[in-house]
Amino acid sequence: MIILMLNKTDLSPASFILNGFPGLEDMHVWISFPFCSMYVVAMVGNCGLLYLIRCEDSLYRPMCYFLALLSFTDLVMCSNAIPKALSIFWFHLKEISFDECLAQMFFVHTFTGMESGVLMLMALDRYVAICYPPCYSIILTSPVIAKAGLATFLRGVLLIIPFTFLTKRLPYCRGNIISHTYCDHMSVAKLSCGNVKVNAVYGLIAALLIGGFDILCITVSYIMILRAVVSLSSSDARQKAFSTCTAHICAIVFSYSPALFSLFSHCFGDHIIPLSCHIIMAKLYLLLPSTMNPVVYGMKTKQIRDCVQRMLSGSKDTKSHSI
Repeated sequence: MIILMLNKTDLSPASFILNGFPGLEDMHVWISFPFCSMYVVAMVGNCGLLYLIRCEDSLYRPMCYFLALLSFTDLVMCSNAIPKALSIFWFHLKEISFDECLAQMFFVHTFTGMESGVLMLMALDRYVAICYPPCYSIILTSPVIAKAGLATFLRGVLLIIPFTFLTKRLPYCRGNIISHTYCDHMSVAKLSCGNVKVNAVYGLIAALLIGGFDILCITVSYIMILRAVVSLSSSDARQKAFSTCTAHICAIVFSYSPALFSLFSHCFGDHIIPLSCHIIMAKLYLLLPSTMNPVVYGMKTKQIRDCVQRMLSGSKDTKSHSI
């Protein structure tokens, strides 16, 4: 039996116990298989995509730079939580120190926010490419892309850092067992016997500033794209314009669907939706985009598909070099 050790000055636990899927402990090994499979696909797919973009000259273009940033974000996002979850399922290593829990919380929320920001930048990329094609290479230069990526990362860091301080200041006297597979902000805060209203309100504000703003920008971008595409006289041109957005629309669906479900179920369906369903959707929120993005972009992006075919066939047509 693991004894909860409290710091006498701030009532912070020395460690937490991540309980996995409460009530389904006997099924943990079986539950782990689909998550492990998705994690392997995510790692191989995103690492392969990064390698391809790094080595192929033909992929040195703004869209692929944003895609590389998305792949890097997906790798960090899922690698921060999934290995710990698998260690819970396979080896019953449920304990995590208080500081490790705060660090995991910071990285999970920072990079899920960054994922949203990169998807917003990719929507703007498609808007410029379709609505202002002559100016595309002039507007989206490498320095502009680098600054946009850095700004997206810093936005996430600045908005998520307060989570760690708000969580650390709370007194914890309701035990140290977290009904989850990783340290989520509100899952940890709910163990406190203090006032968590500030945590809940700030969490909602951060979600609106990140997710709400990004969804608004994506929506406006696609409205403008739709207007531009509809005005094209050629049906082939319309089809080509729509096809360039297909992979990005799929990425948006994979990213935001489980995230919005988790958000609204926590706000309005906490006593209706089973806890295990909350946890599964939280895992899919991290894993589904990371797994599906490289698959969808590999299938839907002609330049990437052609590069993969050349590499598999051993063709030497395209020069490779390191960035």
